Amino acid sequence: MPTQAFGAAPPHAQQQFGMYPPTAQFPSGAPGGAPDGKARQRMMIIIAAVVALVLVAGAGFFFLTKGGDKDEEAKNGGSNSQGTGKQGGAGGGNAAPKTVDGKLLFSVDSPKVDDLITVKGMWVSDKAFAKADVYKINGYGLSGGQKWEYPLDGELCWGSKQTSPDGKIALLVKDGKPSSEHKYGGPCTQVVVLDINTGKKVWQQTVKDGDHDVIFDEVTIGGGTVAAGGIRGGAAWTLADGKELWKPKSGDNCRDDGYGGGGKLVAVRRCGDYSKPQMLVQTLNPQSGAIQSEYKVPAGLNYVHVASTDPLIIAVDAGDSTGSAASDFLVIDNSGKEGKLRSKISTQNGKFTPKCPATDVEGCQKLAVTKDTLYLPTEDHQSGNAQQPGRVNEIVGFDLATGQSKGKADGAPGSTLVPLGVDKDGYPIGYQEPTYRKGGSVVRIDPKSFKTDVLLRNPDSSAETEGRLSPGIHQGLWSQGRLYLGGSYANKPSSYSLGKEYLTMIFGGS
Repeated sequence: MPTQAFGAAPPHAQQQFGMYPPTAQFPSGAPGGAPDGKARQRMMIIIAAVVALVLVAGAGFFFLTKGGDKDEEAKNGGSNSQGTGKQGGAGGGNAAPKTVDGKLLFSVDSPKVDDLITVKGMWVSDKAFAKADVYKINGYGLSGGQKWEYPLDGELCWGSKQTSPDGKIALLVKDGKPSSEHKYGGPCTQVVVLDINTGKKVWQQTVKDGDHDVIFDEVTIGGGTVAAGGIRGGAAWTLADGKELWKPKSGDNCRDDGYGGGGKLVAVRRCGDYSKPQMLVQTLNPQSGAIQSEYKVPAGLNYVHVASTDPLIIAVDAGDSTGSAASDFLVIDNSGKEGKLRSKISTQNGKFTPKCPATDVEGCQKLAVTKDTLYLPTEDHQSGNAQQPGRVNEIVGFDLATGQSKGKADGAPGSTLVPLGVDKDGYPIGYQEPTYRKGGSVVRIDPKSFKTDVLLRNPDSSAETEGRLSPGIHQGLWSQGRLYLGGSYANKPSSYSLGKEYLTMIFGGS
């Protein structure tokens, strides 16, 4: 892909958010990082995740991440990136749904291992549910029951956030398991496409740079193309047969950090000096890699996360101190060759609590997106209700055209309300976490009135184990009336018993 010229960033006017204060301006710069710093950040993220899991479980606070819905997959590319659901319309006005009293349909015990192993990855089609396990992917029926097992050559490095309409997913896998020579296994070089309906491998590819296979950080599916990115640049293949479309070019002044997938394919490019780059967000032709639109990110913002490709929304960290890596969401108009800023939505230093990875392009959690609204959860606060004491939060909808808040959906006191995705009718879906005594629930939010209706109420008997699958660490998917929860890491058992631990839990009415 050709080197892109730098350019002045467009001005960023402050946006008023209705009941919330205006956003802050970007600072003149932000600290940068080097390739070895990125590797250290990744290790810190993993360590922090494990520590957080133990602390959360031990304290009895219960959480859940957002997820996606197979029924809401975007055309040609699978479900929208980060499980935010289909980019549906405004919706609203439909009759209130009937609440289903759910039950635990199926569960898988957490695997026992001698070291920390990544098992983050869940996918659902109209025929099967798949979950990453230790050195393998397992396939189940939609209500449980194992159908197949696919062994991996090494540890899973990354799994696509999307499932294509015909049930394909993309995996990034290490080249080999741990050995005496390689304590942590081989590098992340193997890109695999797997059909979760059958458990069969569609293809497996690597990319050469001289005599060495290129190491990647993440992989995605967008517009019928599989794209992988990393420190040394990006490569792409056709989803159907693995035909190579492009790969990193030696000596290129710009390289693809990674990609956002879904109905469209968006590249995040890093040009110039690694620690002081010009970051570019480019909407690509998925088949050729040709640039259809390009947005120049303001200087000083060294890591960009794609929260949605259609509409195009990116997250940046311009001074957030909460560790969410998302101080602001930038809504981009990519209808022309030069991308333009439509609006800017601030997380206000922790008043809103989405979470994005420190360095990865995809992976933002705890948010939902429709064609005209971004939904973010607020931080927990005292309910102020004497009849229902405890901490509570809300989900706020922001207009993508103006950045202003449109309304808020109230959560239930005593636990946190987390965005899960968007259904086919354009309704945001939220998850009300369990408490000590009460099971979690799935709710539908009316995008016009912001009234919530309970779709699924989980049994109180499962509250404790359900609550151990926490947001920011674990995953959640809502599809076809079922809630899928899954763990992210397998670890050596602790000497302190935290009770029953599950890798996978499926809740539903049938």
